[in-house]
Amino acid sequence: MKIAFAGLGVMGAPMARHLLTAGHTVAGFNRSPDKARTWAATTGGECAASVVEAATGVELFILCVGNDDDVRQVVTEALSHLAAGAVIVDHTTTSARVAREMATLAADSGRFFIDAPVSGGQAGAENGQLSVMAGGDAAALARVEPAVMAYAKAIKHMGPAGSGQLAKMVNQIAIAGVVQGLAEAVHFAKSAGLDTDAVYDAISKGAAQSWQMDNRWKTAAKGEFDFGFAVDWMRKDLGLVLDEARANGATLDMTTRVDGYYAEVQAMGGNRWDTSSLKARLKP
Repeated sequence: MKIAFAGLGVMGAPMARHLLTAGHTVAGFNRSPDKARTWAATTGGECAASVVEAATGVELFILCVGNDDDVRQVVTEALSHLAAGAVIVDHTTTSARVAREMATLAADSGRFFIDAPVSGGQAGAENGQLSVMAGGDAAALARVEPAVMAYAKAIKHMGPAGSGQLAKMVNQIAIAGVVQGLAEAVHFAKSAGLDTDAVYDAISKGAAQSWQMDNRWKTAAKGEFDFGFAVDWMRKDLGLVLDEARANGATLDMTTRVDGYYAEVQAMGGNRWDTSSLKARLKP
């Protein structure tokens, strides 16, 4: 397919690279031009100087940008330049509201917008193993799914526009609780004078096992947080969750509390620390 990819950051750059490896023609755009030029030089992809240049005539336009306003801006600029019937796939984590707005805008122009946030982090993007939660027109998603599978291990259609974003919110609620539990478990083990490596060996094959435990227990115990999904990003996501909960009436006591704990981590200077840095609040 002829594809444009907007947003060549730590997630978008490897995702776009996988599309090239799969044999697609890909034009990359980034608001910081140096990133786009570097990506093109290292992958052999095309470097677009603007959203319009990237979007002109493409069948599939993929976004992985920052927030609601970024999505609105890029989609509005690109829409009229896309091929007739083109599909926009947005991997940005946003509000469900903006996903519905963009789906309506795209439909009015004879094109399609799919909200498709991902889970799996930078490692999942690098390894082509992301999980994709998608909302929007099912037939349009099916048309572009083979291309998206270049960097995904699973794609699940969740329902109409906005449903993908709602599913991502569920994902972040679950992660928030697991990471807080992990932080307290490590804190308790250290306070009790236990060997945290031995504790991990004892409990990681039982009911307490999780991705977070397997990948973050030992680093959290060492106080190492300079990697992974940043606290600033998690707070952005939890803000979307809590806004949606206020609208739909969901009670999210734990999520509200963990969001406050992440605010404390930011106040400690941990804005770019990994989400497992909830442990940093707790001594030893």
